[in-house]
Amino acid sequence: MPADPAVPVAGPPADEALVAAIRTALGRVQDPEIRRPVTELGMVRGVDLGEAGADGRRVVVGIDLTVAGCPMKDTLTRDVTAAVAAVPGVAAVEVVLGAMSTEQRAALRSQLRGGAGEPVIPFAQPGSLTKVYAIASGKGGVGKSTVTANLAVALAADGLRVGVVDADIHGFSIPRMLGVDRPPTRVDDMLLPPVAHGVKVVSIGMFVPPGQPVVWRGPMLHRALQQFLADVFWGDLDVLLLDLPPGTGDIAISVAQLLPGSEIVVVTTPQPAAAEVAERAGSVAVQTHQRVVGVVENMSWLESPDGSRLEVFGSGGGQQVAANLSRLTGTDVPLLAQVPLDVPVRAAGDAGAPVVLADPASAGARALRAVADALGARRRGLAGMSLGLTPAGR
Repeated sequence: MPADPAVPVAGPPADEALVAAIRTALGRVQDPEIRRPVTELGMVRGVDLGEAGADGRRVVVGIDLTVAGCPMKDTLTRDVTAAVAAVPGVAAVEVVLGAMSTEQRAALRSQLRGGAGEPVIPFAQPGSLTKVYAIASGKGGVGKSTVTANLAVALAADGLRVGVVDADIHGFSIPRMLGVDRPPTRVDDMLLPPVAHGVKVVSIGMFVPPGQPVVWRGPMLHRALQQFLADVFWGDLDVLLLDLPPGTGDIAISVAQLLPGSEIVVVTTPQPAAAEVAERAGSVAVQTHQRVVGVVENMSWLESPDGSRLEVFGSGGGQQVAANLSRLTGTDVPLLAQVPLDVPVRAAGDAGAPVVLADPASAGARALRAVADALGARRRGLAGMSLGLTPAGR
């Protein structure tokens, strides 16, 4: 593990106390991608005190970035400068950036993986408490990605740690909807996902040039999903959302294999034809032994200026899907919400700022917020987690 230098700085006791205060302040600075203190990650190379002036000491802080071209170096520099400048006795701050050595990066990867040498899928481990929701639909164009993006940022706004995997390899749209315009940072064989609106996100769209299609078949799709889950450092998430491609193809099956504890949220429109197809997507859960959490009916109606509702795509599809899936699975599958056909929802998604943040008072935002509240209320469970208890002997 790369160690944060702990050798006391030679000098008067006042200098040692100032250095200790600066290190304490640095302990509150988090790496923007890993979301852990820079002191814990061994990124603080040193703290040097300059000459004393009337207003205090000039301080030079050495920071080792995970990679030389770290895209978040400006953010890190700003945060370190602000934290150290707030320490009493500091008059000026200079941040000198460097880069971790190969040995430091290897130790960092081992630290982040909990000592495991090879990448594993953390959400498939017995001790994982992360709720995993696969957002599915029977056909495309029903707003599945819009629902995913809004649920993610709404849950993050509630203080939960949230990640999104854009598993729609051929039809990815999550980067645009969340306003992500850069790829993950690569630390050797580990990827640090970009963060947007408090949400960690990864998508194949971050790795291909604009306009280039992804022409892959089953085995490559499975491997891509596996890498997104295992090679990306997600940290300790409360919720992981997967935006699935429409239908019941390779990715849906791979999710059930790689994440056997994942649960399904089905998105449909009110149209009977769309509802029938959505029901098939949900019924896959019977074969894969997954639970269907509920149904979201999107584009339920268009509100006219006079307040009346125009049901552009008919009515009743969402309730029909919920009722039929309840019967097929033998469990209660509720209709979580009816989301209206709302211009702000579309506009906010195109702008990269989901409507639950951009226009929270809109009808669409309120309906999507209700779904997030329902999922957020389902707390992380203790199933499979060791409680560290030892039976007492008599």
